[in-house]
Amino acid sequence: MEITAQLVKELRERSGAGMMECKKALSQNNGDIDVAIEWLRKQGLAKADKKADRVAAEGRILLARDGGKAVLVEINSETDFVAKDESFLAFANQAADIALKSGAADVRILADAAWPGGGNVEQARQALVAKIGENIQIRRLVRIDSAHTIGAYVHGSRIGVLVELKGGSAELARNIAMHVAAMNPVYISPADVPADIVTKEREIALAQISEKDKSKPAETLEKIISGKTNKVIAEMTLTGQAFVIDTNTTVEAALKKESAQVLKTYRLVVGEGIEKVQEDYLAEVQKAMKV
Repeated sequence: MEITAQLVKELRERSGAGMMECKKALSQNNGDIDVAIEWLRKQGLAKADKKADRVAAEGRILLARDGGKAVLVEINSETDFVAKDESFLAFANQAADIALKSGAADVRILADAAWPGGGNVEQARQALVAKIGENIQIRRLVRIDSAHTIGAYVHGSRIGVLVELKGGSAELARNIAMHVAAMNPVYISPADVPADIVTKEREIALAQISEKDKSKPAETLEKIISGKTNKVIAEMTLTGQAFVIDTNTTVEAALKKESAQVLKTYRLVVGEGIEKVQEDYLAEVQKAMKV
């Protein structure tokens, strides 16, 4: 398989490994990125796979809440300039308020919700597009309606988080939301990590062990493998991570202190998952591959 500059670029973003190491990993593994990442990790050249956010769209994350109800809405524009425009902000804030009050569960339902003064949200969006001359989309909506404790946090205008706790204070819920915004845990607890991921992490941990350690008694070897695996799993999970509010403790310990449990989390980032062409970086990779 041809090892293209685009493949090397993607592997570098996902693994954090050097450019030439990425090229070698792909060459050794027939261009398969997932296998190449595992190969790099076994060589000690990469950390756990974390797919890079590929952000193209601009826009804002809007929060609206009232008591036990809260919504996050992502509204995109083509440019950051428009995302700061007064007409865009007025529309975005109104749309978030309508999402909260209407009980809309997704953007399709929100699009049909009534707009103050007549028409619906979709018609108001089309009118704004005509006025500004730039494509504007309501891309995502998440909501929590609960009798439990809700935490909400928006970092700037680009990252929004909702958290639902069983038990715990409003302050703890907000602090957990801030943590999720900063650390982006993949799972809530180790129990939520799929078995196949745990198995793969154990295989990687074994591959990283020196030949000298491999000759140790089976019980000792198992402790080493479990220790390495548990460390990686903890970094993936909300409860296993060091609490950003107090790094001397873990999120799990902070929850236990208030007899609280995380039931649900949502995290939205403006434009995540939308590919952005990075021509200068791609040119850099192409140049390096010719060395």
